[in-house]
Amino acid sequence: MLTIFRAGGLLLATAVLAACSPALNWREVRPEGTRLALLLPCKPDKAEKTVPLGGPATPLSMLGCDAGDATFAVAVAQLADAAQAATVLAQWQSLTLANMKAGPESVQVSPLKIPGAAAVLVKAQGSRADGAAVSGQAAYFAQGSQVFQVVLYSARIAPEVAETFFSSLKFE
Repeated sequence: MLTIFRAGGLLLATAVLAACSPALNWREVRPEGTRLALLLPCKPDKAEKTVPLGGPATPLSMLGCDAGDATFAVAVAQLADAAQAATVLAQWQSLTLANMKAGPESVQVSPLKIPGAAAVLVKAQGSRADGAAVSGQAAYFAQGSQVFQVVLYSARIAPEVAETFFSSLKFE
């Protein structure tokens, strides 16, 4: 019986240390021009590109970084018409799943609680451009005419890392 408690304690300690490991130095970030705040486990790089979201070319701003064998990113686009948000988010989700070569049988979609936004969390298994297996989790949501994608990619996503990342999403 004592061995079971020790094993359980060791498992819990390992999970806590993984979420707090030096490779994951969590910090709050706020994408410029938004009310969104979230935690990233590393200092993010910034990028911008223009993409065809909902038809016209739309500027997309991104913050992202790699830590603990995973990629963490948040992307935001400002739409001309807030009424297009649901259509754009559905298109964005489909494109992301296609890019990671995720088969429909591997995709799980569930609601995600973010105060101030209706969001979904999409989990999928697929492969990277080089053919390596990848797990992905992505949240999709809108606030007004801004649409957001928050993603986590890794060969294996630790549940406590995903929980820390996605539960940090909030609007201020």
